Amino acid sequence: MDNSAISPRSRATVAPGFVTGMLAGPLRAGRDAAPLLAAAGIDMADSARRIPVDRYAALYNMINRELDDEGFGLFSQPMRVGSFEFLCRGLVSSPNLAEALDRASRFLRLVLPDLAVALRRGPGAAELAIAETRPLAADPDDPARIFAFEWLLRLLHGLSCWLVGRGIALDAVTFPYPPPAHADDYALIYTERSEFGGGELVARFQSNLLDLPIRRDEADLAAFLEGAPGKLTMLYRRDREMVLRVRDMLRGALPANLEQEAVAARLNLSARTLHRRLAEEGSSFRSIKDALRRDLAVARLVKTDQSVAAIAAELGYADPSAFYRAFIGWTDMNPRLYRERFGSG
Repeated sequence: MDNSAISPRSRATVAPGFVTGMLAGPLRAGRDAAPLLAAAGIDMADSARRIPVDRYAALYNMINRELDDEGFGLFSQPMRVGSFEFLCRGLVSSPNLAEALDRASRFLRLVLPDLAVALRRGPGAAELAIAETRPLAADPDDPARIFAFEWLLRLLHGLSCWLVGRGIALDAVTFPYPPPAHADDYALIYTERSEFGGGELVARFQSNLLDLPIRRDEADLAAFLEGAPGKLTMLYRRDREMVLRVRDMLRGALPANLEQEAVAARLNLSARTLHRRLAEEGSSFRSIKDALRRDLAVARLVKTDQSVAAIAAELGYADPSAFYRAFIGWTDMNPRLYRERFGSG
């Protein structure tokens, strides 16, 4: 790989532990990892040196091609190259995210029998569960086993975000192994509420997100598949450069309600360029603004005794009823009931 092809804007990195897990399958198969690492421009000599995420994505795709296995040689049968494409083609015609995830679980049962995916929906929260149908390793903290769970959750979460055209916040994830050395990165990739231990992986999110319509079609899919599935590692992370800049600007301006044109001007960009930059990072201005308001609203309802009207005003809502409607859309619950159920007081 020509390292000069790496985008200068791509500054996100991952801990070396993610690369170690990815290489576990090829090493099991007796492959020499050195040529793959060199081709991707990755130096593992310094165990503290972080890996640029675009080089990690390149290595991801190289291993898939070398092994003809999109499961990295980690499972009892290979997941042949092309499986991810057929998974995507089977999901874009789904009416909503719930149906898409149901189809994904059935497809993965055919091509990945060692892990079972289940979707559980409650009145306020939903759970995406991933469980072993056979032990992937004798040692629960085997790098190959850890990476298998990391990879499948990342694939399903990233694909779900892409299908609905917005980031999907994971409220909490429990991983079925002890904290790995690179556990600090989980806050950037999954959620700050990452916990360890238990019999299965459980990712929790708001159940109303399952009703989101699928916004992608076959035309979108053709462009998306270029560089996939490794490309998913670069999307929908919490440390994306432009996403963070826009989020910080919106937060700093509150209670003023900045629109996209105003934010673009402050960044010395056109609104069109800002839209494109955010799309490259798997996001949009509207989804950033909604996520910011949701996060701040939840935190203030749970951790403070501010009135709902005061919170609405601080978040830039001129009319408290508009805040009520938005909050119900985020959580399936009105603000007062949410505070009663989850508040610290």
